[in-house]
Amino acid sequence: MSDFLLRLFEAHLVIAGYPLLVREIIGNGFGFASAIGGLRRRVWAWPVGIIGNVILFTVFFGVALSVPDDRHPLYGQAFRQIFFIITSIYGWWMWRRARVGKRKEAPAIVPRWATARERLAFVAVWVLGVVVCQQVFASVGAGWDAPRWYFWADAWIFVGSIVATFAMARGWVDFWLAWIAVDLVGVPLLWHSAYYPSAVLYIVYGVLVICGFIVWLRAARAERRSPEEQEVFS
Repeated sequence: MSDFLLRLFEAHLVIAGYPLLVREIIGNGFGFASAIGGLRRRVWAWPVGIIGNVILFTVFFGVALSVPDDRHPLYGQAFRQIFFIITSIYGWWMWRRARVGKRKEAPAIVPRWATARERLAFVAVWVLGVVVCQQVFASVGAGWDAPRWYFWADAWIFVGSIVATFAMARGWVDFWLAWIAVDLVGVPLLWHSAYYPSAVLYIVYGVLVICGFIVWLRAARAERRSPEEQEVFS
């Protein structure tokens, strides 16, 4: 049984001379399905995303797990999966509460823009978080032959992803804009680090994020939160 699990853990496909971990492909597949669910405002988006987070953690933290790999571990990418899981549990709970009493086919939540105070708070958390996390990542990766921007970029994605996921849990339209900011840094960083499936998926995410922003923006204008839902998200 242990040999089977080890083979499954190390399974990869060779495409154009590049070994692709099956775990990276599967994990990103769950992530993409979760993004679709988020666009449609479905509660199932959260547990599906959690499965993908668990799988992708093993990919980005591969070197630390002593898995043969020519790539450096992206600690920000790895540990953000843990925070994704924590934030996703919160979002799952919030959307389930908001879903109570609605028709089966109805979306879980009605989106809205964050208030000026809420927006200022999450931008401040993002900026301060990047400053702190890049110092941590740079210290952990002190032995790497990596440019300084590498750790700033990893920290930007790490903190921005957490902020965006929290904003999604709260039903803020702003979360799509946060994901655009993450993707703009994430694609070149992942490509530079040779995580090609994840980099390609980030590009696809970019298209999905733009569509999701338009869909949520229209919903925010056309729908209004009920008093019960306002109480849930207060």
